[in-house]
Amino acid sequence: MIEFKNVSKVYSNGTSALNNINLHIKKGEFVFIVGSSGAGKSTFLKLIMHEELPSSGIIYLDGIRITSISKKEVPYLRRKMGIVFQDFRLIDKMNVFDNVAFAMRVTGASEKDVKKRVPYILGLVGLQNKEIRRPAELSGGEQQRVSLARALVNNPSIIIADEPTGNIDPEMSYEIVELLTEINKRGTTILMVTHEHDLVKQFGKRVIEINDGVITSDR
Repeated sequence: MIEFKNVSKVYSNGTSALNNINLHIKKGEFVFIVGSSGAGKSTFLKLIMHEELPSSGIIYLDGIRITSISKKEVPYLRRKMGIVFQDFRLIDKMNVFDNVAFAMRVTGASEKDVKKRVPYILGLVGLQNKEIRRPAELSGGEQQRVSLARALVNNPSIIIADEPTGNIDPEMSYEIVELLTEINKRGTTILMVTHEHDLVKQFGKRVIEINDGVITSDR
């Protein structure tokens, strides 16, 4: 599913973010990525999402050598991914339904498919009764569920969650990870960056620790 072969990243200012990373994440795995601030976690995600290119090494995603694809191919690569951010990134003027539908509409989905798929996904994340609410009318946990629904609606093969529990309370954090676990059981690969070690311990998943740009633990 995801493979890094001797991957290093040095930014133009000389900062070495990752140093000779080798790892393999299988299709359908749930993996936590942990490490201190500045350890290289964000760069690791940016390389997978093709926001950055490695200085050396090769990255594969779903059998595609993503370090060699053209700019035209990047949007198609990203359709394989659902991305969940710490700060939700919802569109304030749109209601819940349209925030989720937006992800389908930008890929050219028909309104018939939108009207069928969006309610199903909102039901999956427990928001079936919130379709006409605006983000400002929702709790932080509910807003993150909308963000997760938006990430799921195009049926991605991988969910990349970057500190998805960073702006919500501990009880809701647990619920979000439980929801990700349920999604993982359906076959979706989950990659979640977090600094919440107590949360990680509760779920017993694979944990990759990055420190100073190298993998210091993989268990």
